[in-house]
Amino acid sequence: MPSPTTSLATLRPDLGGSLEEFDAAADRRGFIAHRVAPVLEAAKKSGTFGKIPLEYLLQTRETRRAPGAGYGRGDFEFDDASYACEEHGAEEPVDDVEAEMYREYFDAELVSAARALDVVLRNAEIRTAALLFNATTFTSQTTTITNEWDKNHKTDAIPIQDVEDAVQAVWARCGIWPNALVINRTVFRNLRLLDAIKDAISASGAGTPNKASDITTAMLAAVFDLEHVIVAGSAKNTAAEGQSASLSHIWSSEYAMVCRVASSNDIREPCTARTIHWAADGSEVGGCVETYRDETVRADIIRCRHDVDELIMYTESAQLLENVTTL
Repeated sequence: MPSPTTSLATLRPDLGGSLEEFDAAADRRGFIAHRVAPVLEAAKKSGTFGKIPLEYLLQTRETRRAPGAGYGRGDFEFDDASYACEEHGAEEPVDDVEAEMYREYFDAELVSAARALDVVLRNAEIRTAALLFNATTFTSQTTTITNEWDKNHKTDAIPIQDVEDAVQAVWARCGIWPNALVINRTVFRNLRLLDAIKDAISASGAGTPNKASDITTAMLAAVFDLEHVIVAGSAKNTAAEGQSASLSHIWSSEYAMVCRVASSNDIREPCTARTIHWAADGSEVGGCVETYRDETVRADIIRCRHDVDELIMYTESAQLLENVTTL
């Protein structure tokens, strides 16, 4: 039996709103894709938009006007940039028999909705991480760390200088100050052990950490003089279905990124990445949950879906740091 069209499915905002009650939602708190690549709503599923070349954003020109003369006018062309939102979704069947068997123990609909939503958001996370933690894309914007930021380099690592060098490199290249450091949770936990970090936090008055767990992302942001330290906490299982799990970070411990994260939904704001979302078909960027009936298997089907595209906006506004951790 073919799946129904969207018009035959029933939207289930009650399921979407209840998902945070589940322990499964805790892992989703480690998803950072939409923080690093903030969402822009699109009127069309695909299209082309004008992107202002960075060199023109800082272009100086004469502003003095003589009597009878006109004012100086800008003259530049937009670079063409395009997007094409793709639909991503996952379904989970709620079998009538199983739902009845286990209804005293858990709500099968909510469990299935949580599983479908997790698949959709985890894949969005994987796509965004692959886009940004990518030394091929950022070939000219990649720096190799000499002394890794891990416990083997507790005393000689210089993460503050490494980050500052990256910040200055971005500024020198395009005149934009980065505002974020993107790392995974292993790198975050390693940073908390480094003497340079603990000493800087105490010396700057950002806090008085007596142990690693006292150090927060806010403290690190103060030490690095950045608005955000964004920590990814999610994992992926790369083993084939039915095989023993092979877990790894979605955002690799090999990399950290100093970048510009957008603070508005203005497409003209220079930033490193965006998530384009098309909502006209009922999609929600965080996953639209809906149900339909499939009598061939005597089950209600829970579906989660969204229409998105992840884009690099300005590679110049980021510096990728590699060799961050000894692997």
